[in-house]
Amino acid sequence: MYMDCPRIAFSALRGNSGKTLLTVGVVAKLHRDGKAVSPFKKGPDYIDAAWLALAADRSCYNLDAFLMEREALISSFTTHVRQSDCAIMEGNRGLFDGMDAHGSYSTAELAKMLQMPVVLIVDCSMATRTVAAMVLGCQHLDPEVAIKGVILNRVRGNRHESIVRRAVEENCGVSILGAVPRIKGSVFPERHMGLVPPQEHPGARKAVDKAVGIVEEFIDVKEVWKIALEAPPLDLIDSTEDRSQEGMQLMPRKRPRIGFIRDSAFWFYYPDNLEALERLGAEMVECNALLQDELPRLDALYIGGGFPETHAEALAANSGFRRSLNEAVEDGLPVYAECGGLMYLGRNLLIDGSTFPMTGVFPLTIELKRSPQGHGYTILEVDKPNPYFKVGEAICGHEFHYSRIVDLAEKEMPLAFKVRRGCGVDGRRDGLYYRNVLATYSHLHVLGKKEWAEGLFDLAISYGHKPGRKREDVPFNEGNLPAALNF
Repeated sequence: MYMDCPRIAFSALRGNSGKTLLTVGVVAKLHRDGKAVSPFKKGPDYIDAAWLALAADRSCYNLDAFLMEREALISSFTTHVRQSDCAIMEGNRGLFDGMDAHGSYSTAELAKMLQMPVVLIVDCSMATRTVAAMVLGCQHLDPEVAIKGVILNRVRGNRHESIVRRAVEENCGVSILGAVPRIKGSVFPERHMGLVPPQEHPGARKAVDKAVGIVEEFIDVKEVWKIALEAPPLDLIDSTEDRSQEGMQLMPRKRPRIGFIRDSAFWFYYPDNLEALERLGAEMVECNALLQDELPRLDALYIGGGFPETHAEALAANSGFRRSLNEAVEDGLPVYAECGGLMYLGRNLLIDGSTFPMTGVFPLTIELKRSPQGHGYTILEVDKPNPYFKVGEAICGHEFHYSRIVDLAEKEMPLAFKVRRGCGVDGRRDGLYYRNVLATYSHLHVLGKKEWAEGLFDLAISYGHKPGRKREDVPFNEGNLPAALNF
């Protein structure tokens, strides 16, 4: 079975080459021209995905062959593009950069998997004919990667552009889709974890407007669209096998209320993760740790990552919300937290000598450092009993954190995971747990670990039916039952 799907991937020779600026600009330009664009981000990045979502005015989904099972990845991609006119993916790092010397899980491998033509964005700073050598090298390193166009970025004047353009066209036989000069100032400001997220950028929409202006002036968007249209029909054989019974379970008569904190401090959520819980039958309740006086009545809580460090004062000032969360945990509320969520569950957050009280679920002090304490893909082995995962399971995830726990050893807190790859909380262990709470520095994706969603959902049902506990039941709509979790 095949599906026609105009699609294109933007990649580069390395990181910090201007991929996000130009991809956001193209996505927003096509969207404003009336096309429904499904944006995708290769890799586990939340921030670039947030900018792409803003540009397309719809959710951006991550695609990562390390975090996700292959069939689930293809199924997710095809599902999300069916109701759109095209798919645009921003790669990460350099085109062939992956986990090893073979480029495993690279943008190139993902582009081949999804039969996506590639546009290569090349930073031309301090180079002329060598740019052609680099493009030619990419073409020859793996001829199966369909490099269909090149965008010259950060060119210095007409003469520089003319030399580079001619060298690439004559030696590589690939179209130059545009030449973008070095842009004065920063359209998307950066900080330690990459770009400043749009949630914290007061002029986010103006930044997207500027990206559109750059694309309109310097890039041939009609040629980009033509390349997207030339993508071959996508083979759906790997994503259409009958998995209708996978993840099936008896639906409860009442919908459990699963909360997730989403504000400018906590917003690192893969859309697939939230949608998986909803498909299982949960009523998803959005919470705000900065503005709400207390945690609403819930059957479970999911706290994603984010930037609690940039909102430490406001989080500390909202004592009512912190206190109510702590009380709910003591009552047995299931809570699953990742990275920034872990930081919020500590007793104190230490930043440049200042101490900010957090929820105190774990009696730990967490300090923000000036250099990364963990960065990259992780592999965790579950070796201790906990409320969410069975002993012996493996979890593939991703971590990027500047914080560390300063008093872990003296507190002797239980940890559920052995770190096989990555850093975790101390280089050896990860997965703090207490009562029905589990907190980890690793982010996981439900397309690679569907048991996570099922475990949180089951705990929510159990807690919701705890004897003596009052519930605000939300019945299922009998005429529109949620679909079972299918990947």
